[in-house]
Amino acid sequence: QGQVAESGGGLVQAGGSLNLSCTEYSGRAFGNFAMGWFRQAPGKEREFIAAMAWDGHSVQYVDLVKGRFTISRDNAKSTLYLQMNSLKPEDTAVYYCNFVRSTDYSQPIRDEWGQGTQVTVSS
Repeated sequence: QGQVAESGGGLVQAGGSLNLSCTEYSGRAFGNFAMGWFRQAPGKEREFIAAMAWDGHSVQYVDLVKGRFTISRDNAKSTLYLQMNSLKPEDTAVYYCNFVRSTDYSQPIRDEWGQGTQVTVSS
């Protein structure tokens, strides 16, 4: 798998929306793997929030974001997306993407991470 780079974060008011992107730069592996989004809030461990199978036919969300966040992917562009609506202050975190295990979407395949993208939600 190649390097990934996340983008699209920013400062938004509660109730607002953001659309995050994650691009895999080698372009060779992206379409063959399930991909997931994770986040790490200040003082907390990184946590899994959403994932999608390589073909888009299976998705998984944690309860905290279900109904508010939507994951999608474009294999032709080697890009993973996370549309985040109805944002809450507790969504404030650095958001990361990674390749994930097809047998357990919450587990990244590798312990290599991009720089992430900061999302800050003000109340």
